[in-house]
Amino acid sequence: MSAGQTQAGIVIIGGGQGGFQLAASLREAGFEGRVTLVGEEPGLPYQRPPLSKAYMKGEAGIEQIELRPAAFYADHAIELVNARAIGIDRAARTVELEGGESLPYGHLVLATGARNRPLPVPGRELAGVFYLRSRGDADLLKAQMGAPRRIVVVGAGFIGLEFAAVARALGHEVTVIEAAARPLARAVSKEMSAFFTAAHEAMGTKLVLGAGVVGLHGDGRVTAVETTDGTRHPADFVLVGIGVVPNVELAAQAGLDIANGIAVDARLATNDPAISAFGDVVSYPSRFAGAMVRLESVQNAVDQARTLAHRLAGKADAPFEAVPWFWSDQADLKLQMVGLAGPEDVAVLRGDPASRRFSVFRFREGVLTAIESVNRPADHMLGRRLLAGTPTLTPEQAGDESFELKTLLGR
Repeated sequence: MSAGQTQAGIVIIGGGQGGFQLAASLREAGFEGRVTLVGEEPGLPYQRPPLSKAYMKGEAGIEQIELRPAAFYADHAIELVNARAIGIDRAARTVELEGGESLPYGHLVLATGARNRPLPVPGRELAGVFYLRSRGDADLLKAQMGAPRRIVVVGAGFIGLEFAAVARALGHEVTVIEAAARPLARAVSKEMSAFFTAAHEAMGTKLVLGAGVVGLHGDGRVTAVETTDGTRHPADFVLVGIGVVPNVELAAQAGLDIANGIAVDARLATNDPAISAFGDVVSYPSRFAGAMVRLESVQNAVDQARTLAHRLAGKADAPFEAVPWFWSDQADLKLQMVGLAGPEDVAVLRGDPASRRFSVFRFREGVLTAIESVNRPADHMLGRRLLAGTPTLTPEQAGDESFELKTLLGR
């Protein structure tokens, strides 16, 4: 960055974990210019993953999920601005905030994330229909869970299943409705889906698969969810978790390239050299996908933030190539995933699902693409190291428990 750009500083739009990580990493990398972090939510930046788990159960409070205390931002000269960005003037290099204020930038970073996809059926406006993405959402949900309720969860993705596990542990009656034929269909293998189907049913959750929602019923407040087969499932309240939509509107209005998110190159740069973007909102070229991909992952956003910080601080200009990995905690089951598998990739089982400690290794034309592990962290950590290079593991070795996987690391 030039001296003038450094003086104007870096403005980060998006106060989530990715935005926080970029601000912190800029200081770690020695950037001395102004750093401004703009977020719409009041309060300090916080972690979102615990919202559907420990925070929902009351095992973690606000202080436990905040990423850093207020003193951290003062000590590191990170300016927090609680406002909504409504426009970008690329020629003047300013960001317009709701309320009329504008912020000058030497470099602008968009970490605007994503928002919940609304349920597109009649009755969605009824009271008792909730979503879960922010701390405010979590607080509204927690207030509903003091007494036993009949809860319908629409969507058997990570958020839906994590919440279902918590709700069952708290004694609620839970029905999960999923339009696909299996839970977590976009994220994991058929074998892993089958395991989690059985696990949630053993918890007492009713899973209704291959059934879409056609409407919500009630007089002012939801009382039932109707599925495509005409069944009405009683509900005291409903949690909708049917995916997210990337927040590209600000970028689109500014004329940045949009393609399933804000399109960036391997350096996380947009088509404007003064603007970068990262996290859930971007589509970027991934060697693990062999194509442009948009990943909804806290870890991906954190890794991208660290890479971008080094470029903006002038320390390195390497492409983003971190191995993608993910996790989900559901009751006593810790699911960890590394790599990116395609729907047709071969699945090789290692371990016994009945033991609740096993992995599924995925291969494409004999080459390892991903590993899905339940309560088996060693396989996950090994996968992260293998996939960072050129993996030599064969399907036969993966399926043979007598084969020591760690021997591959020395080759």
